[in-house]
Amino acid sequence: MDGRTLYFLWEVRFMEWLQGHLGPAAAACVSFLSVFGEEMIMIAILGFLYWGWNKKLARSVGLSVLMGVVWNPMIKNIVLRRRPYFDHSGIRILRVVEPKADIYDITAQGYSFPSGHSTNAVAIYGSLAQQARKRILTAAAVILPLLVGISRVAVGAHYPTDVLAGWLLGGLIVAAVHFLQEKIGNPAVLNAILLATSLPGILWCRSADYFTGLGLLLGFLSGSWFEEKFVRFENVRTPVRILLRMAGGIGIYFILNTVLKLPFSREFLEGAGLLPLLVRTLRYTIITFVDFAIYPMLFRAGEK
Repeated sequence: MDGRTLYFLWEVRFMEWLQGHLGPAAAACVSFLSVFGEEMIMIAILGFLYWGWNKKLARSVGLSVLMGVVWNPMIKNIVLRRRPYFDHSGIRILRVVEPKADIYDITAQGYSFPSGHSTNAVAIYGSLAQQARKRILTAAAVILPLLVGISRVAVGAHYPTDVLAGWLLGGLIVAAVHFLQEKIGNPAVLNAILLATSLPGILWCRSADYFTGLGLLLGFLSGSWFEEKFVRFENVRTPVRILLRMAGGIGIYFILNTVLKLPFSREFLEGAGLLPLLVRTLRYTIITFVDFAIYPMLFRAGEK
């Protein structure tokens, strides 16, 4: 293990008290709330919007979400704060980031500050509320990040200050991306600026979350451009067709994620060196590009 041990005593005492008062049922319930800030819920929401409901809205929301997925670990890899359960025996980890990896593997589990789940929750629900301007989405933009943040503290994955910083970062990202979208009319220029702020993390980041996020961003930007230029599929508003498109897109995501691992050994893929991390970026770039650019070609075929 590496990283820095940074904490306020009140945070440790609060987390120990909170976990001490959680029974098994409450712990399971609180742990489940973390789902609303995780990868799968973001894929489902963006998939619903992009493949089915409104791809223009999906592109706008996706920029905020993916900038959060990239910028958050860029900060984490500067602060290098270790997770609470690394250093305090009175704090248990009830929901790890990467279940298949060792719980003390920082490369796989990531650093603690700021909370990625909290950043993700504010970024996706906040940008949705900002773009769609519906009361229910505004309520979700407040309630869901709050529940996600509480969950991350309760499960022992983050200090309270990690969550506060995650919320703040998510809010700043939503505001910054919206401001740039308003001021920069050329999407290519906007994408270039956002990408330029993301690539430097290669120089200092050595945790898997950054390289995953960078791959998702590269695939999203290139896939969206390709679709707009060459595919131009039509959105649908019928629930059955949306669900079918979502099922196909999510299925492709998991199938490709498995297939693209086959040429490499497990030891290589789990390595902490730069090469396996860059392979991880390439893998997620391909997956996201296929889902956003190639898969929608099937929609066009079905429309003929």
